[in-house]
Amino acid sequence: MRVYLTRRLPPAALEIVGRVCEYSCSDEDRPLTKGELIEAARDADGILTLLTETVDRDVLAGCPKLKVVANCAVGFNNIDVAACTERGVLVTNTPGVLTETTADFAWTLLMAVARRVVEADEYLRAGKFRAWGLTLFAGTDVYGKTLGIIGFGRIGQAVARRARGFDMRVLYTGRGDSPAAAGLGAVRVPLEELLRQSDFVSLHVPYTPETHHLIGSKEFALMKPDAYLINTARGAVVDEEALVDALRSGRIAGAGLDVYEHEPAVTPALLTMKNVVLTPHIGSASLATRTLMAVTAARNLAAALSGQRPPNLVNPEAWARLHDGAGE
Repeated sequence: MRVYLTRRLPPAALEIVGRVCEYSCSDEDRPLTKGELIEAARDADGILTLLTETVDRDVLAGCPKLKVVANCAVGFNNIDVAACTERGVLVTNTPGVLTETTADFAWTLLMAVARRVVEADEYLRAGKFRAWGLTLFAGTDVYGKTLGIIGFGRIGQAVARRARGFDMRVLYTGRGDSPAAAGLGAVRVPLEELLRQSDFVSLHVPYTPETHHLIGSKEFALMKPDAYLINTARGAVVDEEALVDALRSGRIAGAGLDVYEHEPAVTPALLTMKNVVLTPHIGSASLATRTLMAVTAARNLAAALSGQRPPNLVNPEAWARLHDGAGE
């Protein structure tokens, strides 16, 4: 069997893949177009992808031997799961491995924008620091404030755990009451109430049709003028044009963004704003976590190609289709 890897993986992951099949990798560290992916993987039994590669009906038709698509990410909206299921192609992801790292980074953005760290760093590097001043880069306190968490899954809960050290009041919205909320001191409220009361709003929802532009003009209008938005989830959860308007008008105080609506493109106006901290989708970018993501994806791939049910199967219906319900 043969698999195609859209990026070069760490040695630990390559070793796992190499035990069960031959593999080839893209020579370039960039997203592949659909045409390039089809050309490279047309004879492959499996593909290991990142969020930046699209696997849709065109790719499936061009790669008829595919048995598994292993996504090296928690999300999988880059993959047409329904089309894969129809063809009996297994889809896997890497949940759980990046929870703590991403929660750390949400706090990195929150602290950086609240205390104007990037502005101050640029100021000092430019040789402008001449003397201490009473209001020089005075920012916003975090301790004792209200944190609103939209999406209270693994990462949302991890962000809430960290808030306890800052003696923050924590509000959350989610699909239902969370059993973990009481132990974290978090209170569930409707989205509108969370937006009205929170000093910091942190997004931790998956990207689905229901969460597309979950935060737009209407939602920004509910927020405090001294509130901040933090997004380490998915870019299109936020209407970027509405965000620009909210920042320009002073409707909100600032934002920390690691993901973008039209990634890798960023709405140009955001690049000019001093009250926005921007990073290039690095929320899970610790060496340990990124290696574990790749290893998890490799294990999923190896299991599928060995006839075993992958540990992180997104579409169990495809497994049932292939195995007459075995393992269900």
